[in-house]
Amino acid sequence: MPTPADPRKKPTSIKIHISNGAGIDIAWADGHASHYDFTYLREECPCATCSDARGKKADHSAEPAPAFLSSPALPMFKPKPRAQAATQIGSYAIQLSFSDGHSTGIYSYDYFRIICPCAECAKAFRTPES
Repeated sequence: MPTPADPRKKPTSIKIHISNGAGIDIAWADGHASHYDFTYLREECPCATCSDARGKKADHSAEPAPAFLSSPALPMFKPKPRAQAATQIGSYAIQLSFSDGHSTGIYSYDYFRIICPCAECAKAFRTPES
């Protein structure tokens, strides 16, 4: 897979903080800097299984929840996923392995820029359907 054609999606520096769990920091060619928490990255995993699950969740969110599900019950405790390893994939992506056993997501640099949590990138790189 070639390097991104859009120079704004080309990283100039990538720092992955596995040991302290701080996340990933990426500096981009256009001067922008992005920070990604591992919890956020796990939720935005680009693998087919996770993408499909997000799509189904979005489809069901338009439907009203049954009355028994809308009660203010306490949510189940679920520990935050932590990254356990990161692997460089060629010159275009990073594969993360998480503490919940999930490791099939390959995060391309294009995808990192699209999911950058800042409002500026959301406006520039995400379509209303994304």
